Amino acid sequence: MALLRKTTAAKVLDLSKSGLEKLVAGDPSFPRPIKLGETRQAAVFFDQSEIHAWIESKKAQRLEAVQ
Repeated sequence: MALLRKTTAAKVLDLSKSGLEKLVAGDPSFPRPIKLGETRQAAVFFDQSEIHAWIESKKAQRLEAVQ
């Protein structure tokens, strides 16, 4: 399991950081962030394999919609 910082996860998805935040807030199927620490400044990470699985599920949904 590889953890991606918020900025790296946004780059993987070709989004801005605020675009990633909107995706997290608006899509309940998107992987939840992992926060290391209790403070507001604590680093936020995303599991790389969960992001890739989410992308694959979106691709599968797209294919189902075509059929």
